[in-house]
Amino acid sequence: MNLFSTLHRFTVVPSLPKELAGLQRIAYNLWWTWEPEAIGLFKRLDPELWRATRHNPLEMLGCLQQATYDSLMLDEGFMSHLAQVEERLDEYLAARTWYERHGTPRARIAYFSMEFGLHESLPIYSGGLGILAGDHLKSASDLGLPLVGMGLLYRQGYFRQHLNFEGWQQEVYPENDFYNLPLHLERDAQGAPLNLELEFPGRNVRVQIWRVQVGRVRLYLLDSNLEENAPADREITTRLYGGDQEMRIRQEIVLGIGGIRALRLLGIEPNVCHMNEGHAAFLALERVRILMEERSLRFREAMEAVRGGNVFTTHTPVEAGIDHFPPELLERYLGYYYRHLGLSREQFLTLGMQNHGRSNENFCMAVLAMKLSLHSNGVSELHGMVSRRMWADVWPDLPEEQLPLTYVTNGVHQKSWLSEEMSGLLTRYLGTRWLEQSDDALWRKVSRIPDAELWRTHRRGTERLVAYARVSLRAQLQKLDAGAKEIDRAGDVLDPEILTIGFARRFATYKRGTLLLHDKERLERILNHPERPVQIVFAGKAHPADHQGKELIRQIVQLAQQEKFRRRIVFLEDYDISVARRLVQGVDVWLNTPLRPQEASGTSGMKVAFNGGLNMSILDGWWCEGYRGNNGWAIGRGEVYDDLPYQNEVESRALYDLLEKEIVPLFYNRGSDGVPRGWTAFMKASMQSLCPVFSTDRMVQEYARRCYLPAFENWERLNRDDLRLAVELARWKERLHGVWGGLAIVAVQAECDREVTVGQKVPISVQIMSGDVPLSEIAVEVYFGVLDSRGAIVGGEVVPLDPAPDPDKVGHFGGELECRFCGRHGFLLRVMPRHPELGTVYDPGLILWG
Repeated sequence: MNLFSTLHRFTVVPSLPKELAGLQRIAYNLWWTWEPEAIGLFKRLDPELWRATRHNPLEMLGCLQQATYDSLMLDEGFMSHLAQVEERLDEYLAARTWYERHGTPRARIAYFSMEFGLHESLPIYSGGLGILAGDHLKSASDLGLPLVGMGLLYRQGYFRQHLNFEGWQQEVYPENDFYNLPLHLERDAQGAPLNLELEFPGRNVRVQIWRVQVGRVRLYLLDSNLEENAPADREITTRLYGGDQEMRIRQEIVLGIGGIRALRLLGIEPNVCHMNEGHAAFLALERVRILMEERSLRFREAMEAVRGGNVFTTHTPVEAGIDHFPPELLERYLGYYYRHLGLSREQFLTLGMQNHGRSNENFCMAVLAMKLSLHSNGVSELHGMVSRRMWADVWPDLPEEQLPLTYVTNGVHQKSWLSEEMSGLLTRYLGTRWLEQSDDALWRKVSRIPDAELWRTHRRGTERLVAYARVSLRAQLQKLDAGAKEIDRAGDVLDPEILTIGFARRFATYKRGTLLLHDKERLERILNHPERPVQIVFAGKAHPADHQGKELIRQIVQLAQQEKFRRRIVFLEDYDISVARRLVQGVDVWLNTPLRPQEASGTSGMKVAFNGGLNMSILDGWWCEGYRGNNGWAIGRGEVYDDLPYQNEVESRALYDLLEKEIVPLFYNRGSDGVPRGWTAFMKASMQSLCPVFSTDRMVQEYARRCYLPAFENWERLNRDDLRLAVELARWKERLHGVWGGLAIVAVQAECDREVTVGQKVPISVQIMSGDVPLSEIAVEVYFGVLDSRGAIVGGEVVPLDPAPDPDKVGHFGGELECRFCGRHGFLLRVMPRHPELGTVYDPGLILWG
C-alpha cells in the first residue's frame, strides 16, 4: 500500500494579529526588496533570524513566537515604523507614472524569461540573464508599464555552492519551500488551482500557475510538479539549466507554449511579447496557432500578425551559447504541433535555420525568435555589431549594417543595488528626482558633494564587505571542520583601509577569472607592498558541467591558502544576489577581463558605479560605451589576437601596469585629511557619466519607445478590421514571390566624372523593367558609401529614388547622391517591395541588387 496515496494536505500560514497584518501584506510584494525602510522594518523584527532565513520575511514571520508579536504591538516605535512603510507602499502603488504620461493603456506586454533574479530569498535564477530580468520587472513597475512577467518556478532552482579544502566546487540543490516564499497559487472561482495541459509525446502534462507581486507588476511562474504527471514530467521544473537537451526542450515548451496558454487562462491576452533570449521562442508559434484557430487563417497570414507584436533580445555573442535542437528531437516533441499549423517538416525546420540549404544545421531557438519578431536587439552597441555578423545568414540579401538587429544597452535597477548610505548622500545633494529619472543634468550635481563626504560614505561599504568576508570565511572553514587556529586566523583577512579589488561572475573560461594571477611574483609585490597594499575579493560559480571553470576556482582558492596571499585574497563561496550586493557596495575597483568580444554586456560594473566604485575592464560589452578616460580604466585598446596565450600575456601585463603606475598611486595619494582628491575626482566622473545612462529605468524606457510601443502599433494595425492588413500582407508577399523573378534593372546612369569634390551632388537615373510587378509596389533605392580596402561599402546609407515625373518615362527613377566625405566611394542599386500601407518591406528573396 502506498502510504502517500491517502495523504491529506493542508497549509499552515503565520498567525499574525490584525494589528500586524501589514507585515504580511508588505512581505508578499517584492517592492520591499528595493525599499530601505521596508528592509529595515523586517530586520528590526529579529536581526539574527533575518540572516538565518536568507532575508526571507515570510519564513521569518512563520518562525516568530506569539510573545514576540505581543511585544511588537506594545512597541510604539515599531508600530509607527510599520504604518510608515505601509503608507509608503500605498503611495507607490497609487502614484502617477512615467508610462501614464508617455504610453498607451491599450498595450499589454508580456515579458518571458527562463530565470528571474529578484532577491536572494527567491532562488530561481543563476546569473546575469536572471538578474537583468529581475531588474527589468522592477523598473517596469517603477515606470508603470502594463507588463506581466512569465517564467518557471524551480523546485530546486540553481545550485548552492560549497568549496572543499582543495578548492573544488561542490553543488548542493536544496528544495524551495513554495509555501514559505512570496508566492500565491492562482485559483479559479471555486478555489481550485488553475491548471493547463500541454501535449507531450504519448501523454499530456499538467502545469499550475503561481504569482509573485513585484511592485505594480505581476510575475507568473509555471510549475509541473503535480501528482497527475509522470515522475519524469514532474522534474521539468525542478532545476534551472539542469538535464540534457530533452529536458531543455520540455522546459522551453512549458515556458513558451505553456506561458501563452497560462496568460489566456488568467484572462490576459498580450499584444506585445518580449522574449528575453531564445528560450521562450515557442511562444510565437503558440500565438500563431491561436490566431489560426480563432480567425480561420493560414499560417503565413497569422504569422504576419504575430510578428508585428513580438520583441526578441539576444544575450550571447557566440552561437554555441544558444539552444540548438536536432530535427529528430523537434519531430518527437513538436511533430503533431507543426502539422496542426499546416506546415511540412521542412517548412517548420526552416523557421529555426539560418541557411535551410545546410542539411546538417540544427534548429536554433534564437533564429526562430528573430524570424518571428519585428524587433530584435543585442544588449550593447558592440554586441549589436557582433550579433549582426553572427546572424547575417538570417537576412542573406542585406548588408551587415542594414540588418534589422539593433541594440538596447543593459542597465541595472539602481535602488536594488545602492547602499543605504550612498542613497542618503545622493538625496542630500541631488534631491529625490534621481530616484525617478535618468537625467544627465541632475547627475552632474554629484560635483557638489564634498570629497571627504563621498570618500567616507564609500569606505563604510568597504568596512561592511571586509566584516562580511571574515564572517563568511570563518563559516566556510567551520563547515570543513578546520582547526581552531585556522578558523581564528580568518578574522584577520583583508583590511578595510586598503585598496580593494572585486572580481565576481560566472566562472566560464572566456571571462578569464585567473588573468590577474598570470604573474604570481609580480602580483605578490603589488598585494604586499609595504606602503601601498592591495587586496582582492573573488566570488562566482562554474556551471556544474564546466570542469575548466571549476579548475579556475580551485586555482584561486589554493593561491589564497598560501601564507603570502592569505590576508590579501579571499574567495567567497555561494555567490548570489546577497553576496553581489555586498561586493558592489564595498569594492574600490571592479575588475572585468573577458575575451573581447565575448561579453555581450555585463551589468555588475554598472552596480559598482552607483556605489562610487570604479571599473577596470577589457573594452568589451557595456564598457566600450561607458569608458571615458577619466571615469575608470581600460585594459588595452580593444585588440583581439589569434594567439590566446600571447593575448593573456599582453593583457595581464597591461593590467599590472595599470595597477602599479596609475590605480594604486592614485588611491594612496592623500591630502592632509586622508582623502585622495584625485581618486574622488574619478569617482565623481564615473557617477556623472555612468549613472544616468546605465540604469534599467533608461533601458526600459528605451524598450518602451523603440520596441514595445511600435510593436503595439504594428499589432493593432495588422489586427484591426478582422486582421485585414495581416491577411493582405501575407497574400501580397506570396504574389510577389511568384513574379519577383521578372524584375530587371535595365540601365543605371550616374552623371559624374571620375573625381568629384566634397559636397557635390551626383545625379543618378535608373531604368527598371518591372514585368508583372506593378511599379507602384516597388521601392528603388541606392545603397551608397565609402569603400574599404576590399572594395566593400562601409557604413552605407540608403538614398531613395523617385519615379520620373514624365509619363513617357515609365520605369525610370532618379535622385541625387551627396558626397559628404573624401575617399573612394561606391554605390549599389536595390529594388525592394513597397506596400501601399506599410511602405518598404523586406522579406528574404524579395530584393534585387544591381
